[in-house]
Amino acid sequence: MAVLFIPRDLARLPDDELLELYHEERDPAAREQLVKRFLPFARKLALRYVHSREPLDDLVQVASVGLLNAIERFEPGRGKKFTSFAAPTIVGELKRHFRDKGWTIHVPRDLQERALAVSRHTERLSAVHGRSPTLDELADAVDCTIEQVMEAIDAAHNYHPASLDAPVVHDGEDRCALAETLGQEDSGFEVAEHRQALAESWSTLSDVEREVLSLRLVQELTQREISQRIGCSQMHVSRLLRRSMIRLDTTALAS
Repeated sequence: MAVLFIPRDLARLPDDELLELYHEERDPAAREQLVKRFLPFARKLALRYVHSREPLDDLVQVASVGLLNAIERFEPGRGKKFTSFAAPTIVGELKRHFRDKGWTIHVPRDLQERALAVSRHTERLSAVHGRSPTLDELADAVDCTIEQVMEAIDAAHNYHPASLDAPVVHDGEDRCALAETLGQEDSGFEVAEHRQALAESWSTLSDVEREVLSLRLVQELTQREISQRIGCSQMHVSRLLRRSMIRLDTTALAS
């Protein structure tokens, strides 16, 4: 006589019985039902990190991997609630994703986690107070110093650095590459400082020394031509030039 096989209605089983069933029989249908039931829980944990600019679909996918791992490792006989066991596993998978794949630039693990915590509390405190939180409020929420909060904020900018070729729009004008809007070191400031120092040093020279320097540096006359112009020996011109340059250097350094 043939035995009639009646499939079990897994959807009607309580969570505990379904977890026990999968633990004992490793029934793929039971695992599928468990994933379907606890996927909203995994998604809720993934939403904690939505501020990281990582696509939500990717976060949910990573959280789903963590959920599968939790289902495989869970032992009902230990008396622990499944969600209490699964949460650290799912969060750990999310953090590992950020650590290994998310950051474009290498950032220490503790700084990564602090940056995520600062971003999470920034959103929470903004919703509570209706404004952006202060550094003091963030430091209290994350339990760290203000300097560490600032470091975390700076580190968060390294998660997805902007491309220098990325187009930007400024004041409604035409798009241009980000690189075109970035400033660069202006050598004019250093030139202005040198000119100011030179002007102060120039006033310490005698009339003859200033004339000799002008003829040599501005008009580019030779020492012989200068000696003929001012009516002295070429040796004296050489001494005047050397003494004047030393005095200019000394005065400029002193200022």
